Order: sequence, then C-alpha cells, then structure tokens
Amino acid sequence: MKRWLKVLIPVVVLGGIGFGAVQASKSSGASKNGFTLVKVERGTITDKALATGQIVPEQEIQVKSQISGTIQECFAEVGDRVEIGQPLFSITPDPTPLELNEVERGVQLAEVAYARASADFERNGALWKEGILSKELFDASKQAFDQSRIQLDLTRERLALTKEGKLARAKGGMDSVIRAPASGTVLKRHVNPGDPVVPLTSYQAGTPLMTLADMGTLMFKGTVDEIDVGKLKEGMRVRIKIGALPDATVTGRLTRIAPKATEKEGTTLFDVEAAIENPGGVTLRAGYSANADVVIQEKANVLLLPERLVSFEKDKASVEVPGAVPGAQPVKKEIKVGLSDGLKLEIVAGLAEGEEIVQRPPKEIK
Repeated sequence: MKRWLKVLIPVVVLGGIGFGAVQASKSSGASKNGFTLVKVERGTITDKALATGQIVPEQEIQVKSQISGTIQECFAEVGDRVEIGQPLFSITPDPTPLELNEVERGVQLAEVAYARASADFERNGALWKEGILSKELFDASKQAFDQSRIQLDLTRERLALTKEGKLARAKGGMDSVIRAPASGTVLKRHVNPGDPVVPLTSYQAGTPLMTLADMGTLMFKGTVDEIDVGKLKEGMRVRIKIGALPDATVTGRLTRIAPKATEKEGTTLFDVEAAIENPGGVTLRAGYSANADVVIQEKANVLLLPERLVSFEKDKASVEVPGAVPGAQPVKKEIKVGLSDGLKLEIVAGLAEGEEIVQRPPKEIK
C-alpha cells in the first residue's frame, strides 16, 4: 500500500501543476513573450484644436483728459463699478508762465480788435442810414465786428480753461472734473494725485488716466497653430479650461478667425476669439490664462481602442488578436477606423465590443 502511495502522489501533484498553468495562461491572456490584452470599449471621442490665450473683455475704454494740469483727486478705485457721467478725477490746471502770458496777451489783443471793430461798425451804421455809405461796406463792417466779438469770447474761454480749468457756457460747458464716458468696471488706474496730465488733442495721444470695461461681456482670445486652423469654422463649440479655476466648465462659440497669421518664436499662429455663453457658475476675471478646445467633430457611444495598438500599412489598418490556441502567436486582423483624437481611435468595422486585442511589450532602448 505504501508503494502505491509513493507513485500516486507525485502524479497528482504534477497533474495539478500542469492544469493550473494552462488555466493561468487562458485567464491572463499573457504568453511567454509578455503580451497583454486590451478590450475594445465604448465611449465618446472628440477631434479638437487647441487654442492658448486668456479671458479678456470684449471692449476696453481708456479715459483721457481734454485739459492739461495735475491730478488733484481720484474718485474711483480699481474694481469699482462706475456709471456713465460719474466723476472719476479732478484736475488742477498747471500752465507754464509762458503759456499763461500768451493767453493773457491774446485776450488783450482781442479786446483791442473788438473795440476798433465796434467803433467802425457804429460809425458805418450812421453813415449808411444817411445814405453816404454803400450797403456792401456796411455789411463788411458788420462782419468784421461779429468776427472780433467771437474771437474775444474764444480768448476769454481759453484763459478761463488755462487758469481755472472750468468753462461755463449756455450749451456744453467744460470743467476740470473728468467723468466716465461709459458704464463699466475700473480695471486699472494709471495715475495718482499729483501726476501731470497731457491733454488729448488732434496731434497728441494724451495721458491715459483709467481703463474701464464691461465685465459682463467677457470673451476668450488666443492663438491656434496653422496646422489646425484649416479645420476651424466660426460657430464651432468651444470648451474653455481656466488655469485658476480647474473645476469650472466654461463653454462658448468661436466668433472670429484671423485672416492673417502672426509669427511667434518661429511658429506660425492665427488669432482666434470665442464668445463665452456659459461661465460655468464661477466669477470670471479679465486676464485669466486659459486653454480652449475647439470641437471640430465629436461622436458618442462608439467603439474605441488606443491608437498605439493599430498598425497602418498602405492605407489599411490592422490589429493583432490572440491565436486560436492558448500560447499561439498573435495574428493580424484588418479593421476600419474613423475619428481620432491622438490617443484613441474609433473602430468602424472589424471588431466587436469586449473583443481583446494584443498589446506587445515596449521595446527596450539600448
């Protein structure tokens, strides 16, 4: 009896080891070459173009002054909401001695010219009534009188603006208080009390005092590589990812594609703009860095496979599937593919959901 046990026990042990090895080979799908299996799954795939840029207002307004001087007081700070006509700055005129002297002398010359034109007009009027002076000469003297009166008013107004920064008129007076030209939020204040101000004229840009913008009309502005711009069209959906708000989902529509490229660090880029339709329930701020995915094409509930497992040869796609017998070498199978996002590939025909594909181990670099 003991002799039979000595023979039977090794046979049972060897049989169990062999059966376990076969089952392990079948369940893991791995061969002695280290192959692994990847299943075909269903999901959503998106072909998209990446745009890099930032969140900006649709329109920014720079506030400038029409009179020169120095800033006396500021009535609004960065972040404040202002309405049209609201005071922003008060300016104290600070003319040079030469400027003030020229304006005062201009008033004196205008007064002399007005007095002479007035006397001539009165004398010519009396002569015209007596029939001694012609109507043409009387009209000419009246025109000279009117011009001298207007010139005197102009020089006096210039003197008032130069000395006091204020001008009172029946229609459209001026003063040294700079008011908001439009409603919006103060993005930046460029000057402080005591800073000099150069006025805005037809021959000089003037000193920027403040920048305003309507924060209710923010947009995405960025650039797209020339490789992707040919696929884009206005109206495409855009998903915006903001670096400072990683959990926010901001969506919009592509509104503008630049007709001309720009060069940056040896790369050809095209400017794009997108209107924000849904801010994702978060407060957006001007200047946020952001990336925008412009959705070119999207398909849901399709068969997907990692693109690295698909081989392409002569416009034909194929994958490797396990052999019919465990341990056998993988065999090639031709398939038809569709949309790609660079990582995953849509399987149009040739494979079914749940089917396993062979993944070879990465090659060692020596």
